[in-house]
Amino acid sequence: MSSHTASQRYLSTRGGSYDLSFEQVVLKGLASDGGLFIPEEIPTLPDHWASSWKDLSFEDLAFEIFSLYISPSEIPPADLKNIIHRSYSTFRAKDVTPTVTLDKEKNIHLLELFHGPTFAFKDVALQFLGNLFEYFLVRRNQGKTGRDREHLTVVGATSGDTGSAAIYGLRGKKDVSVFIMHPHGKVSAVQEAQMTTVMDANVHNLAVDGTFDDCQDFVKALFADPEINATHRLAAVNSINWARILAQITYYFYSYFNLIKHESFLPASTARFVVPTGNFGDILAGFFAKRMGLPAEKLVIATNENDILHRFWESGRYEKHPVHGKQAEGGLVEDGVKAHESGVKETLSPAMDILVSSNFERLLWFLAYDVYSTNSDAVSQRRSQAGDHVRGWLNDLKSKGGFAVDQQILEAAQSDFASYRVSDEETIDTIKYIFNAPSSRSYVLDPHSAIGIAAALRSAEVAKPPSVHHIALSTAHPAKFANAVELALPEQKEYFQEHVLPIEFKGLEDKPRRVSHVQKSDGWQGVRKVVVAEVEAELQAAEKAAK
Repeated sequence: MSSHTASQRYLSTRGGSYDLSFEQVVLKGLASDGGLFIPEEIPTLPDHWASSWKDLSFEDLAFEIFSLYISPSEIPPADLKNIIHRSYSTFRAKDVTPTVTLDKEKNIHLLELFHGPTFAFKDVALQFLGNLFEYFLVRRNQGKTGRDREHLTVVGATSGDTGSAAIYGLRGKKDVSVFIMHPHGKVSAVQEAQMTTVMDANVHNLAVDGTFDDCQDFVKALFADPEINATHRLAAVNSINWARILAQITYYFYSYFNLIKHESFLPASTARFVVPTGNFGDILAGFFAKRMGLPAEKLVIATNENDILHRFWESGRYEKHPVHGKQAEGGLVEDGVKAHESGVKETLSPAMDILVSSNFERLLWFLAYDVYSTNSDAVSQRRSQAGDHVRGWLNDLKSKGGFAVDQQILEAAQSDFASYRVSDEETIDTIKYIFNAPSSRSYVLDPHSAIGIAAALRSAEVAKPPSVHHIALSTAHPAKFANAVELALPEQKEYFQEHVLPIEFKGLEDKPRRVSHVQKSDGWQGVRKVVVAEVEAELQAAEKAAK
């Protein structure tokens, strides 16, 4: 292993926290200055990585990559291997994240990330994160009893998939309570059933009468609240948690090796990764992979009609609302899409119906670090300047609803990324097109994956085969979004029932449920009340059981 792994430390994107350990950033989730954690240095790959990693299993590859970010003094190698093994032995596919080719002519491949317990890409990270939480707590609680034991209160917001993946990663784990907020009535029926039918006592579902962004605001407010932080150890499962980004780096390398073993990928070929993007976490893992040295020519952002990221890459302006064109208000219909006062449009790909991408801040830090300072400046000075820039931009986002970056920053962003915006209509067309294409053999895409494939097909017109291969990330199993699939393939109901619907989903919606409702008008303080009361009840039950 390269020498610097012994002391990998972490800092906050807003400049207020430095020199934290991996354990600190995983358990904290969000920095005290409101920023997100990033490694002080992005590690470079060991010398012969391409040959020595090429044939590794997914688990062994994950171990090599994680070891560059987690020092052995924090998690001994044998323990790390064990955590990784426990995390990925729950997957249905032997390869964990296999790649399938959908279009041989155009070199379009699909990286299937939905073979975990909840049939969504989030399992790759959240199975790992759940086991990390448990590992750190077991270690901290050795020999402690009763109220002396450290208890983790995990709070998360979900537009559907994060919630069930977090719940399945944390259900039944000792000394952990998990609270997941979802926008009531705005997640798919299967997603809601997956979350609310889990009966473990440490799992709490909160349905909020608002949007995903309201849920996310409540989470941020709780993390910023001194009162609850004085009494509870809060932890984050959203993609603001660094461990989630780290876990996702593995499959970029794994799919690249899969492609190399494929005879049509010639030495002169390059790869573009296409990622359906909402919160910017999944594609950010690709940015880290590329920075480490993975030869990806471009990372392609694929957004739905909630296109704040696409607009940024077009103009350098990051704004909650587009300045031009008709602005959707309170339920006006814009381009046939229902819009809310919040500005979020409801689309066929609800996991991406997000107004602000919370992970984008991490990329902004690296852009500021690269563009506004030179190698001759002291590293500490470069880091704090980057933090200042990020803080300024994010303050503008909060107070003015947006900010603009200068040409240099935009060009730096464009050198690593391209972007496409995909409409609902195109999403449906892509599901149809792939299902009926001879080379893809009746493959059924979920709407989010369809957005990735639509963008890949457009990108392939610019970066043409045979020298360029596109790997689109498939983020969820089509059965999680059956209504969109049905819209695209109305005559395939029987085929869907027989060949696509997993056995695990049959009868799921008829099981008993546990969920509490939260009024948006009660605010985050209402959520705090629920959290405090439920954790107290759990602790009392644990004390009773121990007697």
